Order: sequence, then C-alpha cells, then structure tokens
Amino acid sequence: MINPRDLHICRDAIRHGSLSFYTASKLLPAKVRDPALALYAFCRLADDAVDLGDHKIDAVLRLRDRLDLIYQGKPQDSAADRAFTAVVEAFEMPKALPDALLEGFAWDAMEKDYDTLSGVIDYSARVAAAVGAMMTVLMGVRDADALARACDLGVAMQLTNISRDVGEDARMGRIYLPLDWLREVGMSPEAFIADPIPDDRIRGLTKRLLKEATRLYHRGEAGISALPLSSRPGIYAARHVYAGIGGAIAKNGYDTISYRAHTYKSQKIGWLMLSMARTATTVALPQSAVLHARPLEECAFLVDAAARAKPHAPSWGDGRAGALLSVLAELEARDRQTQLERHGA
Repeated sequence: MINPRDLHICRDAIRHGSLSFYTASKLLPAKVRDPALALYAFCRLADDAVDLGDHKIDAVLRLRDRLDLIYQGKPQDSAADRAFTAVVEAFEMPKALPDALLEGFAWDAMEKDYDTLSGVIDYSARVAAAVGAMMTVLMGVRDADALARACDLGVAMQLTNISRDVGEDARMGRIYLPLDWLREVGMSPEAFIADPIPDDRIRGLTKRLLKEATRLYHRGEAGISALPLSSRPGIYAARHVYAGIGGAIAKNGYDTISYRAHTYKSQKIGWLMLSMARTATTVALPQSAVLHARPLEECAFLVDAAARAKPHAPSWGDGRAGALLSVLAELEARDRQTQLERHGA
C-alpha cells in the first residue's frame, strides 16, 4: 500500500520527532503500525511546519493545499504526502478528520487564546482527538462508542502535552492553560508571559489540568476493549507512556517551567510489558459501561464524521465547513496584509 522508501522516511521522522508514539507503535500489528506511522509523520511534519517556522500563516495555507491534493489523489512530491495519500485511499479516511487538524493549526497560527477548559478541549479535539479518531479508522473500527473513547484518549494526551510545555509555551508568548483559571488565582496572563515563574499558583493549575487528563485517560481506556485484540497492546502502551509524562511532572512538583518532564527507557519498557499484561488480563472481562458514555461535546463532530464510511461526503456538518473556511479566509487576509507591509505598500 505504502511505498517502502516513503515508509522508511516516515518511520525515521517519527523515531526522531515523537518518541512516545514510536515506542507505543512497536506493539501494533504491522497492518496498523505502518499506516499509523505514515499518518503520524504527516501530522508531525505539518505541526512542525506551523510551530517552528517563521511564517506560520503561510504554512497553514500550504497545508490546506497539500490536503486538497491528497484527497484528489495527486500528492506533492513528498514521502509523507505520498504515504498519507495511500492511507486515505486504502482506509477511506473522512476528510473531516484532517480538516479538523488543519483548523487547530490555523488557531495556532492566529495565536488564538482559550478562556475556558472547554476552549482548551476544543483545541485539543482538533490537534489530538482527530488523530485518535483517524487511528481508530486505521484499525477498521467505526463504532461511535469506540471512536468517542479514542477522542477521550487524544484529548488526555494533549492536556498532558500542554501541562508539560507551560514554561516553554510562555517563553514563546503563548498560554494554553484556561485563562479564566489564571484569573481565578489572581494571575494576569500578560504578567505571566512577561515573567513565567513556577510559583504555587501556576503549579496548582498544572496539577488541575493533569487531573482532568487523568479522568479522560480512565474514560478513554474503556474503549480499548472495543478495538481488535491485536491492536490493544499498542493503544494501552500509548495511554501509559503519555500518562507517564504526567507522573514525571508530578514528581517535579508540577513545575514545568524550571524543568521539562521526561521519562526513561526503562520506564517505557515497563509500560510496554504492562500493556501486554493488561491486554491478556482483560480479554475475559466484561466491557466497562463507561464505553457507552456520551462523547465529549467538543469531540462529537469527530465521532460523527469518522463513523461514516464515505470519505468524500461533505467534510463538516452543522456549519463547520463554513467555520473552517472563515478561519482560512482570515488567515489569507492576514497573509496579504503581511505581504503588503513587507513590500512597503
């Protein structure tokens, strides 16, 4: 399905850019692992282009064009694009899912703020839960309950990432913690960005966000039993490896400004073994009733899109297509204004 040379490049990109996923992917069967590596490589390289580049708006607009070409079956001359095109065609991947990722990247380019936890989850739904839904499709699962739990895991992982990067983001002028949480403890977002200090208040907010992530890890893992047996160890591993980052943060007193939490190879090996053991232990157990919990309100559109088997059906319902187009139109307007200013017009 995927050109071996392209797959090798994708695997190498993930090994260097997303070690947590690369570790967990070793427990996936090859028929899922290879397309998953292609998917993650495309998403990771796109994320880096937006986050690390000097021209974030231009990067998002180019990503929009790349996705359009991929869904036309005419990818750019790039290993990640060619590999992702093969995945889209083989698994009938609904375009709404990478479109959601695109919208999340657009929000980053616009430096969108999030006043509430729901706003942070809205963002996490796009940049992480959408990937979880795509992973579920790769496993051949389009059951709404399983998809909802995959989205829970995706959001949990993103909240963990946000907790880990509080200091790094602040030094780049960004805050992903809910702004109303900062105001509740008497912190000005502007003052925190100007001088990020790991005092009791900010460490308390980091702990609070990780508590929400933990709740969603427990909700999300209820869906693992709805996945093919061969895929369960890899998803358990992803759940434990990412949650382990939260454990490292707790060990540092929830200070992610002075320290960047990391985990060790020995820990990862332990989590891989735990994941295999949990799969064997839970095979005979009844499914948890949590499997059937309603999806997070912020993720419901992803569940609805992924449960459909027609990849070229309208990408977004309930006005979401218009919302994405509006965001992209605003980015294009900003890009034109930037170009005019550069040329002194």
